[in-house]
Amino acid sequence: MREKPATMTGARCFNRRGFIGLSAACVATLVSGPSAFAQAETSTAQRIANHFASVKTMMGEFVQFGPRGDQTAGKFYLERPGKLRFNYEQPSPMRVISDGNNVAIGNLKMKTWDVYPLSKTPLSLLLSDKIDLGHQMVRQVKEEQDLTTIVLGDKSIFGDQTITLMFDPKTFELRQWTVTDAQGKDTSVMIFNVQQGVNFDDKVFEVPYDDIRKRG
Repeated sequence: MREKPATMTGARCFNRRGFIGLSAACVATLVSGPSAFAQAETSTAQRIANHFASVKTMMGEFVQFGPRGDQTAGKFYLERPGKLRFNYEQPSPMRVISDGNNVAIGNLKMKTWDVYPLSKTPLSLLLSDKIDLGHQMVRQVKEEQDLTTIVLGDKSIFGDQTITLMFDPKTFELRQWTVTDAQGKDTSVMIFNVQQGVNFDDKVFEVPYDDIRKRG
C-alpha cells in the first residue's frame, strides 16, 4: 500500500524526455522513497511489537480457521519467555505446549506427540521477552481506523511462511494472526476474552516427556 506513491512518482519521471532528462528530485525519490517508507513501517511495527512483548502473561479463548474451512476453538495460555499452551475443545484431540525449550504437538486420541526445538519455530520470536523486527523482516504495515496489520517474512526464521499479525490500533493488543504456508494456504487464529497479568502453575506448560519417550 505504501509503495504506491513512490511508484507513481517514478512513472512520471520516466515519462519525460528519457533518462537524461531525469531531475535530481526524481532520482532522489526513486532511490530514497521505498527505503523511507520501509523505515517508517518497521518503526510502527517495532513499536507495536515492543508493547506486545511487554505483556508477560495472558490467557483467553481462541477460534482457529484451517485452510480447508475447518474451525476449532479452545483456550490459550502464554507466559514469557517461551511458554505457550493451546487446549482445543472436543472433539479436537489436539494439544500444543511450549515449555520454553521445545514445542510439543500432541494428538490425545492417537496418543502421539511431535516435538520441535522452540528455537527452530516462529514462536521463538513471538514468545521472547524482546521482539526484534529488524533484518528486513517486515513485509508490510497497513494502518486502518480499527485495525493495524503487520506482515512478517524472514526465511531464516519463518522459512517459506509469512505471518500476518493484526492489532488493535489504540491498545496495541493482538487480535488475530494468520500463517500462510509455502503453498499459499492460510491458518488463522482469532483471540478474545483475553486476560493479562495472570499467575500460572508451572504444570500448565509441562511437556509430558515421560509419556513421549514411552511411545517413541
